[in-house]
Amino acid sequence: MLETGHRPLHLLFVDGNTREQRANYVRDYGATPAEAYAAEITAIAPGIVSDICLPADEGANLPDGDGLESYDGIFLTGSALHIYDIEPAVTRQIELMRAIYASGTPCFGSCWGIQMGCVAAGGTVVANPNGREVGFARRIAPTEIGRGHPLLAGRPAAFDAPAIHLDTVALPPHGTTILASNSISQVQAAEIKHDGGTFWGVQYHPEFSLGLIASILGRMVPSLIAEGFRKDEAAARDWLEDLRALDAEPGRQDLAWAHGLDREVLDAARRVTELRNFLDHRVRPCASERGRA
Repeated sequence: MLETGHRPLHLLFVDGNTREQRANYVRDYGATPAEAYAAEITAIAPGIVSDICLPADEGANLPDGDGLESYDGIFLTGSALHIYDIEPAVTRQIELMRAIYASGTPCFGSCWGIQMGCVAAGGTVVANPNGREVGFARRIAPTEIGRGHPLLAGRPAAFDAPAIHLDTVALPPHGTTILASNSISQVQAAEIKHDGGTFWGVQYHPEFSLGLIASILGRMVPSLIAEGFRKDEAAARDWLEDLRALDAEPGRQDLAWAHGLDREVLDAARRVTELRNFLDHRVRPCASERGRA
């Protein structure tokens, strides 16, 4: 919460998507990924001042080292790009992440964000040989270190979380502490220390509402069928309608039971546990240390 007499937190949201990808979000959901992310953080910490940068765009105005240091915290969104595809939309983001590490500004990344944090520090990301996680990452289990780490404070011994990804961290960089894993991805949550900076990230999407998940999966129906997640288009559409219904009425026990979802996903406050922990344990303390709070 924003305390009376304290200046608002100044946060940067780095949108990893191309212009076309952002337009798809706006068409289907009414907001870009960074705008939706900022709205989730605003719900946790009312009164924040947020900026958005678009490093996938050629000619984008990106903050330099001094600019990055001026922020209290930085959030990296997901992306439909693949970090192993060497193209300017990707390499610009890797260079920006390296600058974020060097700035020392607290940084958190979801999905593409943790992949960016990994590669910028010297790690490797590949298309997951275990396949895609669609809709939800199941049975995420904190490691022994993760059980005592503030990023996962409040999470149970196993939990599900919103997730949509094909790629995964294959070789974590030096300085990585793996905090959670599941049967699909070895690195579901991690802390990475590199070049004077500390990054916290997750392979899943605590910032995704069920409505946003449904809007993204609506563009993936052919893939859902081809990869065996749903039998046919009717089954896929029924699933998405159930997700939208749960988004509107999280108390629908019939739908929650049918899809194996519990309060870790359905309770809006519990879903964003990692985001709240990042604000409480990294952003606010660092802002105080820098004399900004």
